[in-house]
This record gives sequence, structure tokens and C-alpha cells, in this order.
Amino acid sequence: VMLTNNIGHHLLLCQAMIPRNLKAFPYVCGSRMLSGYKPKRNIKDSYKILELEEGCSLDDIRNSYRSLAKKYHPDSGSATADSEAFMKVEEAYRVVLNDVATKKKSSENDEEEEDQFKPKAPQHRHYLSFEGVGFGTPSQREKQYMQFRVDRATEQVLEYRKQRLESQYAATDLMKAKDVRESKKVKITQAVERLVEDLIQESMAKGDFDNLSGKGKPLQKFSDCPHIDPMTHNLNRILIDNGYQPEWILLQKEIRETIERLRKNLVASRSQLGGPMTPYRQKQWNRICEQFTEDIRKLNKRIDNFNLVVPILSRQMVHFSADKEIARAQKTYEAVMENREASNSDTKEKEENVQRFGWKSSLFKWLNLNRKLK
Repeated sequence: VMLTNNIGHHLLLCQAMIPRNLKAFPYVCGSRMLSGYKPKRNIKDSYKILELEEGCSLDDIRNSYRSLAKKYHPDSGSATADSEAFMKVEEAYRVVLNDVATKKKSSENDEEEEDQFKPKAPQHRHYLSFEGVGFGTPSQREKQYMQFRVDRATEQVLEYRKQRLESQYAATDLMKAKDVRESKKVKITQAVERLVEDLIQESMAKGDFDNLSGKGKPLQKFSDCPHIDPMTHNLNRILIDNGYQPEWILLQKEIRETIERLRKNLVASRSQLGGPMTPYRQKQWNRICEQFTEDIRKLNKRIDNFNLVVPILSRQMVHFSADKEIARAQKTYEAVMENREASNSDTKEKEENVQRFGWKSSLFKWLNLNRKLK
């Protein structure tokens, strides 16, 4: 009784919430249509109101209706809100939906009629049951089918066992061959080790190792630096001796060798031009500086690659400046020229002193010889 009273109460509330004048509130949610609704508008006009063409999809119809509803709905709060325009859009939407539904039903009916007139292959019972096995009455065919399944299962089991045994034999053969190869390798290595050990012992007995410079002295296993781990040093030394250097170490070495070579070539080129430079030699020097600047640019690219792969941040390198290197080469050249001038002046002074005091030295030599003869 309480349940029926609650249901009746909710129905009364729902009826009270329904507006009296339905024409004044013609709002529709989604694509639902009122039962018993009869469209009064022409189909072409409805498509024009929805800004669509005949033959469009349901998604296009719904998207157009939503956009127009947002535009003309009285409760949307937009500047283009119009209840009459919204009623027209709603009515056109219903007309278009009815048109699409009727066309869909007619197309489905046409397909069904075409399927009825298509020729169909005869479906005999012989091909629909027992996988087409056997002949005779249904009970006889069922017995024959059961025997057929038993035979097929037996054949599958035998085939599976056969494949399994073949795979096992193949695996055992491979293992045997592998064991034979490994045993041969072990025997060969052991024989070689024994031979080498015998040769070493024989040479030691003959005294072939007595003439070695380091006989009786400890091996220099560790580095001179006490701050380096001996094990790490030995491992690095083994890697370097066998050509397994890391990429960043090779790049660092290449960069240092390249900058030293470029500096030497630049100083040598400046020394060849000499000084003071004529306009022709100045042009040559400018070309040499341009080529040096291009080489420095390429070297800086290598430095970028080195900084990407180096594992320690403190080992990263800074770009070289072409202007600073050119100025450095000029200073080196000037220092070399000053040293030459100083050495030339010293040799000149020595020659002058020899020329001045040469007769005195010759006199002293003559006197010494006379004393020795007496």
C-alpha cells in the first residue's frame, strides 16, 4: 500500500511539472519524437532549414540540429535566441528523421525481396550432419562417424609421438656433436698449455733467461702515482695495450694532437713569410688565417661531440678561439725572432773579441810551446 501511494504521489508531481501549454515549450532532447506526431512541413523545406542536402547521414543531421538548437534555443542565453525559429528547426528535424527512417526501411525491404529470388544451393542432410561421413540410416551413420573420430584421434596421437621422438633424437644428436667439439677444444688447449710449460721449464734449465735485465727484480705492476687504484690501473693498461680504449679518450687525444699540429703549422707559415710583410705577403697571411679559422671551426665540432660522450663533467673541453690562436702564433714568432737577434748579436761580439785579442792568444801559445820544448 505504501509503495502504491508513493508511486501515485510521484505521478502527480510529474503531471504538475508538465507545462499546460505544450506549444509554448516545444523542447526536445536528442532525437526523441512525440508519439502521434504528424509532420506538416515539406521535406525539401526541412532540409533547407537544417542547412542539409538529401542523402546525408544521421550524424550530419544530428550535428546540424545541435548547432541550430544552441543558436536559437530560448534558454541558451545567446543573442540569436528565438523560440519560433527553434520550433521550425525542431519540426524540420523530425521531418528529416522520418524521411531517413522510411528510406532505410524501403531499402531493407528491397534487399529482402532480392534475397528471396536468389537461387539457393540445396542443403541435404547428408552434408549437414556427421561431417558428411557414412551412409545408410541416421543411426548407422552415427556409429560410422564415432569410429571415424576414434581413428582420427589415434592418428593424431601417433603423429604427435612421432614428432616428439624425432625432436628428442635431433636434440640428443646436437648435444653429442657439441660435446665432442668441446672435448676436442679442451684437449687441444690442455696440450698446448703443457707444451708451453715444458718449453719454459726447459729454457729456464738451460739458462736462457739469465741474461734478462730485470732478473731478480720485482715486476712493476703498479703505477708511480699513489692515488690511483692498482687494480684499476692494471685493467686500464690491459685495455689500452689491446686497443680497447673508450671513445671519449680517443677523441680527446685526437683533439689535442690536432690543435698542436695546427699551432705548429701556423707558426711555421708566419716564419716563412718573415717581416716586415709586404702587401702580397699580407694577402698570403690573410688566406692562411682564413684556412686556420675553418680548421678551428671543425675542431670545435669535434669538441661538441666529445662533450656529449665524456662521462665526467670535469673532463669536458672548451672551444678554441681562432683570433686568440692567431695572436698567440704572432707572439711566438716575435719571441723566436728576438732570440735569433740576441744569438746573432752574441756571435758577433765573440767574433769581434777574437779579432781583437787573437794576436795575444797566439803569442801565449808560442810561449807555452817553447817552455815545453826546453
